[in-house]
Amino acid sequence: MSQADDPLSVALFSEVFMVDQLARARLSKALPKGMELSHFSVLNHLARSNEEKSPAQLARAFHLTRGAMTNTLNRLEWAGHIHVRPDWDDARRKMISISPAGRRARDAAISAIAPILSQAVSEIGAEKVRATLPILREMRIKLEGEG
Repeated sequence: MSQADDPLSVALFSEVFMVDQLARARLSKALPKGMELSHFSVLNHLARSNEEKSPAQLARAFHLTRGAMTNTLNRLEWAGHIHVRPDWDDARRKMISISPAGRRARDAAISAIAPILSQAVSEIGAEKVRATLPILREMRIKLEGEG
């Protein structure tokens, strides 16, 4: 059997992809009106890091092209959820930070999706989830290293 048709690998990634698709669809429906999952992800990242990021840094963090990230940032700026300023060290670059309105939008989104996430963890069992997280982190780190 070659690595290309390893049933365990195929089954694992099939489940991961299906969970990703189902979770995205469910969470997207629960987000506040006008907010997309990509918007929430960027706002959450900025809120958790609590520091400015360049569009290139954000694109790398989300494994997106700069163009895709620019599109998301333009929408967030239009909504007043981020501040965009020139980089004082290099005027060709911009720096992005979350605005107070962006923090409120992120908090509203978390309030909207938290019950869905809590229910899933409760139904699966907290111990099973805790046991699975290190494995998923290890897989992520391994895949990021191959990118």
